[in-house]
Amino acid sequence: MSRDLTIGSTRIHDDGDCYVIAEIGHNHQGSVDRAKEMFRVAKDCGVDAVKLQKRSNRTLYTRAMYESPYDNENSFGATYGQHREALEFGWDHYVELKRYAAEIGITFFATAFDLESADFLAKLDVPAYKIASGDLNNVPLLTHVARIGRPVIISTGGGSIVDVQRAHDAVRALNPRLCLLQCTASYPAEPEDMNLRVITTYRDRFPDAVIGLSDHQNGIALADAAYILGARVIEKHFTLNRASKGTDHAYSLEPVGMRKLVRDLRRVRAALGTGVKTPLAVEKKPLFKMGKKLVAARGLKAGHVLAAPDVAIKSPSGGLPPYELPSVLGRALRRDLAEDDAIAFEDLQ
Repeated sequence: MSRDLTIGSTRIHDDGDCYVIAEIGHNHQGSVDRAKEMFRVAKDCGVDAVKLQKRSNRTLYTRAMYESPYDNENSFGATYGQHREALEFGWDHYVELKRYAAEIGITFFATAFDLESADFLAKLDVPAYKIASGDLNNVPLLTHVARIGRPVIISTGGGSIVDVQRAHDAVRALNPRLCLLQCTASYPAEPEDMNLRVITTYRDRFPDAVIGLSDHQNGIALADAAYILGARVIEKHFTLNRASKGTDHAYSLEPVGMRKLVRDLRRVRAALGTGVKTPLAVEKKPLFKMGKKLVAARGLKAGHVLAAPDVAIKSPSGGLPPYELPSVLGRALRRDLAEDDAIAFEDLQ
């Protein structure tokens, strides 16, 4: 069964590079201009896609939660609803951002947090849909998004394998284009809570799905480990300044970190190689200098029968390798050898 997914024009598969998503979320702080700048900088960092989060706040939250006081240093409004609305982009904003993403050549999509937002994104015709960990058990949303027919990427933070299987089956019954992300729904996630071996579990259990990692760890090294384990999608939160107002900035990558993340993931793929152990052309010169051969330990006359004290092992290489020592001992020389002359089989009787 093929483990293969295409988002936009990019094919994601086991033998390819990691597909890197810069999760902008609401780190744009409600500014379209800042969102555009983040798109451009993320593109310069080498990521494959940028992602926002879409919520229909009035229908997503209970009235009590929407109207609850939200007075803290990260608040953009007096109530939680006002805070959320200040960060939410509307239709014209999304159209403008989609146009800008196409202009600079980066894939753009979003997380749908509710049915209304999924329909909003369907009307916008985004190339993929993200489902957050909080909706892993939201089968009505999962099936609604699956029917749209675009690739579905599901974070699985906080779930059991039963929950993940349920979500997988619900989507796959309607749409074969699925990616499951191992995720720890902690912000930031500590390394000991990452449980990266779940990636292997998912690959074994779901051979029809691309597997990846939603990485909330405060660094870049564990994404490389995830790729080695078989993750081919990495989602990482992105910011222009980790000191900015908002809860996500502190564990997001700044441009320098995102650039290094992409660079290292590309290097890991190249470094893994083919698995076939064979000498490489790049090794020839240094190993000639460091390698060794069998040479005469002192001046020797023709007819002399070689014994262990007569043979030395010295650099550079270019003659009989040391493992041939047993093959030359006890044999007579056909010609005189000076000290350090290489010993060759044609020199022996």
